[in-house]
Amino acid sequence: MKEIAADLKRWRDRGDEQVAVATVVATRGSAPRPIGSKLAISKQGELAGSVSGGCVENEVYEEARAVLGGAPPKLLSYGISDEQAWSVGLPCGGEIDVFVEEMNLRDAEELVARIDRGERFSRTTVLDESGKEFVEEFGPPPLLLVFGAVDTAEALCRAAKQLGWRTVVADARAKFATVERIPSADALIVEWPEEVLVQVEPDAGTAVVVLTHENRFDIPALIGSLRSEAFYVGALGARRNQERRRARLLEEGLSEGEIDRIAGPVGLDIGAESPAETAVSILGEILAVRAGRDGGRLKASKGRIHVEVS
Repeated sequence: MKEIAADLKRWRDRGDEQVAVATVVATRGSAPRPIGSKLAISKQGELAGSVSGGCVENEVYEEARAVLGGAPPKLLSYGISDEQAWSVGLPCGGEIDVFVEEMNLRDAEELVARIDRGERFSRTTVLDESGKEFVEEFGPPPLLLVFGAVDTAEALCRAAKQLGWRTVVADARAKFATVERIPSADALIVEWPEEVLVQVEPDAGTAVVVLTHENRFDIPALIGSLRSEAFYVGALGARRNQERRRARLLEEGLSEGEIDRIAGPVGLDIGAESPAETAVSILGEILAVRAGRDGGRLKASKGRIHVEVS
């Protein structure tokens, strides 16, 4: 819903009351958009969002206009096995089911507001007369926790915000952790790592990246993060530094298994040099880990391109 939120607000502010919303409720094979993707159509015929990256939008648009004109909600299916496949432009071997319904803009905005507040809730939609249901689960967005208010931290936060992530940057040095230096962070915490981890409490939706180069920051940040539920813990540094850090963590009582969780040197091997390139490298690895992928080239991969990430 967040991808269409700005347009929904704009339409409501000008006086619109109803909108048609198309949602991807099922995919089979290679699908251009994940389950839950939405396309909104206003009374004036404006579009926001996408359900297929352009493949079936025109067909869905016509069905949405019909729903806005009084037709009942409709469950649509598109794919290579469907006679309509080529006419709607989905010849890539995938199939998608799209549900088109009319929504009150006030209700839609309240739904977006609950998502923005990070509430955990579900929305159930009955898709057809047989009682088939589609259940959408909503919850807080993933969190990127960065230790070290350096230039790469800002690049990381800026890119992560584009993905819809929350961003927190922590540094015990107040002169570094400023809004002027890291404007893309949702929160800046000027505390030592131990206190930061108490405040943030990394969970299974948290990725931690340690960008500092001092043991007084690195070691406590890594110890606390590795003992949390964070799904990803990465640490900047050359291979030689990684070995020294590993020895220190062993001295501090961490097990080999705990230390093996560290993604270090952090990031994918793309030849990154600048802070922006380094951010792409790190976020690429984070996304790959979250999706259970190794982060290699798609050309060399034999599996599905699109996967659902919980």
